[in-house]
Amino acid sequence: MKSMDVVQVEGRVKRSRSLVLSVVAAVAAALGAVWVAAPAFAAGATATFVKTSDWGSGWEGKYTITNGGSSTVSGWTLSFDLPAGTAVGTYWDALLSSSGQRHTFTNRSWNGTIAPGASVSFGFLGTGPGSPVGCQLNGASCGGSPPPTTAPPTTVPPTTAPPTTAPPTTPPPTSPPPVTGLPKRILTGYWHNFDNPAVELRLRDVPAEYDVVAVAFADATATPGAVDFAVDPGLSAALGGYTDADFSADVRTLQSRGKKVIISVGGETGRVAVNDAASAVAFSDSVYALIQRYGFDGVDIDLENGLNPTYMAQALRSLHAKVGSRLIIAMAPQTIDMQSPATSYFKLALDIKDILTVVNTQFYNSGAMLGCDQNAAYAQGTVNFIVALACLQLEAGLRPDQVGLGLPAGPGAAGGGVVAPSVVNAALDCLTRGTNCGSFRPPRTYPNLRGAMTWSVNWDVTNNNAFARTVAPHLDTLP
Repeated sequence: MKSMDVVQVEGRVKRSRSLVLSVVAAVAAALGAVWVAAPAFAAGATATFVKTSDWGSGWEGKYTITNGGSSTVSGWTLSFDLPAGTAVGTYWDALLSSSGQRHTFTNRSWNGTIAPGASVSFGFLGTGPGSPVGCQLNGASCGGSPPPTTAPPTTVPPTTAPPTTAPPTTPPPTSPPPVTGLPKRILTGYWHNFDNPAVELRLRDVPAEYDVVAVAFADATATPGAVDFAVDPGLSAALGGYTDADFSADVRTLQSRGKKVIISVGGETGRVAVNDAASAVAFSDSVYALIQRYGFDGVDIDLENGLNPTYMAQALRSLHAKVGSRLIIAMAPQTIDMQSPATSYFKLALDIKDILTVVNTQFYNSGAMLGCDQNAAYAQGTVNFIVALACLQLEAGLRPDQVGLGLPAGPGAAGGGVVAPSVVNAALDCLTRGTNCGSFRPPRTYPNLRGAMTWSVNWDVTNNNAFARTVAPHLDTLP
C-alpha cells in the first residue's frame, strides 16, 4: 500500500492464453464404419464431483479430473446436465459453453495436460437445488468407461431432450460459507499507524461508513517470518499521547459498533519474509499472538517486496486452524501481482480460496495493464481499467464474493490511478449489473462482488470523507 511519496510504477505485462481444445469428428461413410475415440482420451481418466459449499439457495461445486492411465491426457472436455431449476453461475479454471441444461467445460491453456497419476480441477457456482447428472469426460462416462466402439446406426438417431432428472429427495447440506460476521458488501479502509501529511486519527475516530479497518502495519522482527505491532511513537506524539492501551480499547470500541479490525502485514517498506517452514510457523504464531493481545479479527497480506505462496499458504492455514472460521483473511496485492494465476499472489489466493475472505487489489500506481480480454492495455484511472482487471480475477478463479476494488481516497493518496469516487461506483455497477460500463464490458455480471477498499481512511478524512460517503451508500444499492 502506498502513501503520497510512492513513485508510480509503469509497466505492462503481456501474456496471451492459448486455448487447447480437442475436437474430434466421427465420420460414418458406410455401413460398418466405427466411431473414432477422441485422441485426448486416456484409459482410466475419471472425473469426480463434490459440492464444497452449500447454503440452501446455491452451492459451490468442484470437478476433479484424474488421469489413472499410463499415457498423458492432452486436453479435456467435460459435460453434464443440470435438472430444471438449477443453473451454472460464475466458474473458474475452465471455459464453458451451454445448450439448454447441458453444460460443457473445456480446459484452459494452463491445465489441459494431465500426466499419468496427476489431477486437475475446475469449479463453479450453482443456483437451485440440483446436482450434475449424465457426466461425460472426453466422450466417455466420467466413471471411466471407454468410448463406444460399436458401429453407428444407419439411420439418424432420434433427438432427445437433455435429461431433467428430479433433484434428490434428501435435502442437500445447508452449511453456509465460513462465518466471519461480515455483511454481504464491505467497505475496507486502511488506518495509519504513522504520522504523514494526511490527518492523524485515533482508531475510534474512523468514520462509521467503514465495515473493515485494516491497521497499517505490523512490522518484521529479527526472527524470519515473525511480526510485531505497537503504536508508532510519531503518531502518539501527533495525537497528544496515544498508547497501546488506548489502541486496544479503540479496537473494542469499533467492534462494539459492528466493525471488524484486522492487522495488515507489509506495506511499501515492509520486509516480512515467509520463505520456509520455520518462518511460516513464526508468522502464524506471531500474528496469533497479536490477535490475542489486541483483539484483531483477522490479517491482511500486503507484501509488496516478494511473497512465497507455498509457505504463506502454510502460515495462513495454521493461523486459521488456531482462530477458526471467524478469521478474516484479506489481501491487497499490487495490480501486477494479479495478472496471471501463475504469479505468486494470485496462486496464493487460489490455493487458500476455501478460507480466503477477500482480495482488494490495488488498482493504482501501476501504469497500463492487460485485462481479462488480453487484447488491450488499459490505462489506470478509468472505468475500463478497474473492470477489465477485476474481470481477470473473476474469470480466472476467484469467487465474486472474494473480489474487492482497491482505489486511492483522493489527491495525495497515491502516485497514479486516483479516480473520483463516482468512477468506483460506475465500475461496481458495470461488474454487478452490466450498467455504466465504459468501452469494455465483462463477459457476464457478478452480482455477488464483495465491495471496495481504499488507501486510506486518513486520506479520505483529509479529503472530506468523499470516498466513504459516496461509495458506502452505493454498495447498499447493488443487487
